[in-house]
Amino acid sequence: MHEKLGCILAALALNFGLAAAQQKGAAVTVSQTTTRTPEQISLPAPARTGRMTLEETLARRHSVREFDRRALSEPQLGQLLWAAQGITHGDGLRTAPSAGALYPLELYVATAAGVFHYDPGKHQLQRISEADARPELWRAALEQNQVRDASAVFVIAAVFERTARKYGPTRAPRYVHMEVGHAAQNLLLQAVALNLAAVPVGAFHDDQVQKVLALPKDHEPLYLIPVGYPR
Repeated sequence: MHEKLGCILAALALNFGLAAAQQKGAAVTVSQTTTRTPEQISLPAPARTGRMTLEETLARRHSVREFDRRALSEPQLGQLLWAAQGITHGDGLRTAPSAGALYPLELYVATAAGVFHYDPGKHQLQRISEADARPELWRAALEQNQVRDASAVFVIAAVFERTARKYGPTRAPRYVHMEVGHAAQNLLLQAVALNLAAVPVGAFHDDQVQKVLALPKDHEPLYLIPVGYPR
């Protein structure tokens, strides 16, 4: 099964290269270089410049709920993950502000190739499951079709205790909720810059999402963000 996963993801990367060559409006140029072990995938280095201005991404951002079936490539996945929680400085600071730089958020992504956890420090994915969890996430999200049909569903979870240790149990939820909004908007704008579509989803059964993705008990899901090509 590990070999099968590698073949799938390699094909996705190749498809991206072909698609990028055909799209005149491609927003960023990204490296295709990846390395992998059976359980981990090192993603291409994220692009730091693009062809679309911030003002244009803001103007073009809107929620899209209908997607076609094209898969996202490793470079696209990596760029989206980096936008939400990537490292931007040598001292570990990230793309989204965090109260006390405590970083309570954990980022997961579900695709046809399986479920993966994002490691910002190494900019790599760790495979959690080879199963396509999107149909089960669709059920957990009150059968909203965008969750089932999108190429990838990004799941932002939070470990509230990381923030509560410094700010206490009363104030911590406010700071964590602010932070997840920052991260989600980063991801949504990056999707626009990649000529992709996305929509934030907040209506779902928390316990069911935790069960589907086999999340640790302290990883509380806060957002589902389906991303793909608009239909």
